[in-house]
Amino acid sequence: MSTHLIEVNNLRKIYSVRKKEYLYAVNNLSFYIEEGETYGLVGESGCGKTTTGRVMLGLEKADGGSVSYRGKNLCLLKEKEFRPFRKELQMVFQNSLSALNPRKRIGDILEEILLVHGIKNSAKRRETVMDMLTRVGLLEEHYFRFPHELSGGQVQRLGIAGALIVKPKLIVCDEPVSALDVSIQAQILNMLVKLKKEMHLSLLFISHDIGVVRFISDRIGVMYLGTLVEEAKTENLFENPLHPYTKALFASVPDPYMKKKDFEKLVGEQQKRNEMFLGCAFCKRCPNADEKCRKEVPELREVESGHKVACHYAK
Repeated sequence: MSTHLIEVNNLRKIYSVRKKEYLYAVNNLSFYIEEGETYGLVGESGCGKTTTGRVMLGLEKADGGSVSYRGKNLCLLKEKEFRPFRKELQMVFQNSLSALNPRKRIGDILEEILLVHGIKNSAKRRETVMDMLTRVGLLEEHYFRFPHELSGGQVQRLGIAGALIVKPKLIVCDEPVSALDVSIQAQILNMLVKLKKEMHLSLLFISHDIGVVRFISDRIGVMYLGTLVEEAKTENLFENPLHPYTKALFASVPDPYMKKKDFEKLVGEQQKRNEMFLGCAFCKRCPNADEKCRKEVPELREVESGHKVACHYAK
């Protein structure tokens, strides 16, 4: 029996930039997340990570491929049919403050989520909110405060509380600690690890910080120009990165203790993928690219157990 909680197959999302010009934000992307697993999705800003998360949760409509949750293709569902899945699939946004109503107190914001999902008893709603505030490291007095009265770390804890309060099965965490200082980042990450175990959660953790992804993830997918270029278990990826882009990411990390070997740093800017794009996604910035790379799209193939790479010359 498959343990896949959610499975993405050949997912595509295309935006119209101007007349007869299109941007392929996500292009033939495939991966899966198992029950109780944290899957890290890492890559440069603009590579399609956030778009992937939004399409998976039905906040954006896919233009191709499928997102199967417990065997059900969510891409085929209309909004009314998708609604029952909202409770099980939640998202923590990068800027949680923008997702909060500034005119409402914290308690009212969280209780409204419960009310939408059918909890009519006001006493039960308040009890549930108080319990969740405590679990994410906030005080009961925060129930009466407004969002602007919280610090950045407290706002992010509140965003996590809003996602967890309906007891979901999967949470998409979109850069949840990128705007926080290092000490607060550590607190939030440790809290997520603890709550994941207590509430039997699965996480899709999106970040451009490969060090943060290493700490929290069981497996990591490296994304470039809307597609996966490498995927492996966390420690396997850090011990033996195979794709030139993954190596370039490691070379750019300001960590003197990371094994960087002779990795070459990134040169140039990330280009845009459109309908005229040919070959390997990374070929225009790869120091080893040749004519084959410019014309043929490399298949994401398994080179060792659990380690996949999309490169013609990776061994």
